Amino acid sequence: MSLVVSEDALNKLQALMDQVEEESLLRTFQNVHQGCVTETLMRFLKAREWNVTKAHKMIIDCLNWRVQNEIDNILSKPIIPTDFYRGIRDSQLIGLSGYSREGLPVFAIGVGLSSFDKASVHYYVQSHIQINEYRDRVILPSASKKHGQPITTCVKVLDMTGLKLSALNQIKLLTIISSIDDLNYPEKTNTYYIVNVPYIFSACWKVVKPLLQERTRRKVQVLPGCGRDELLKIMDYASLPHFCRREGSGSSRHSENGNGNGNENCYSLDHPFHQKLYNHIKEESRIQEPVEPIKQGSFHVDFPEPPAEKAEIVKTLESELHKFKISNGTCD
Repeated sequence: MSLVVSEDALNKLQALMDQVEEESLLRTFQNVHQGCVTETLMRFLKAREWNVTKAHKMIIDCLNWRVQNEIDNILSKPIIPTDFYRGIRDSQLIGLSGYSREGLPVFAIGVGLSSFDKASVHYYVQSHIQINEYRDRVILPSASKKHGQPITTCVKVLDMTGLKLSALNQIKLLTIISSIDDLNYPEKTNTYYIVNVPYIFSACWKVVKPLLQERTRRKVQVLPGCGRDELLKIMDYASLPHFCRREGSGSSRHSENGNGNGNENCYSLDHPFHQKLYNHIKEESRIQEPVEPIKQGSFHVDFPEPPAEKAEIVKTLESELHKFKISNGTCD
């Protein structure tokens, strides 16, 4: 992509956005760009292969989705009671383990050990969007300020420890979550590092990889073992997710959570990241509705239809995993 072409596309998209007059869309757009308008427009352009018309439609669709689903208020909707939220944190494994040397937040995700079995789909979607919004409205602006330059993306380390054939049961929920990200939080991840890879992942990756867009493929790096040595090239030891700390350390949420070592395990509700996030949401809810008691119940968000590319990937994955089931003669 030549500089001239991208500059031209950017100017055209900016001109189209300058024509938006609807107050609600302009207000939510501020929550999206957080002062980094150029970087935000570039993300949407990249996601639509530099097609200005498609990028503009994507932004407007995203802003409408935000307004219709009151996404701007989601950080004032705590999931309560705390024990119930702890169950969500123990079954939807994600956390902030630190920062890369360039200042990018490092998110750790326990793909293989996330069971998603403690709450309804709506709670998991709500929790996922809250982490996205907290990242975009609190973590990234604070990292930008610290480094004196716009930091608008993050790094994700995906731990495949414990990945089983029963992952098939979670494909629907994972598709909803990743479709929300594709359509409304495009190009927020700089690189996906995949670690602790079992055979089942390698086999599925071979089939899925050719279906991914070149842009996405380039972002995925499958690392040997727990990925420690490779990751230490871009971050300090203190920022490594706990499952990358030593070869063969695995990622047992039970041993980590159960020994009072919550500060090490960035998935745990006791980890400083989750404590700050949860306190932030509770504080926001007090500001918004100081008199009303906090209501229990999930914050419902409309689920998008998965994009065609994603639907094809899911179909391929399902058929691949079914083949495994048949050849192994087992359900797990």
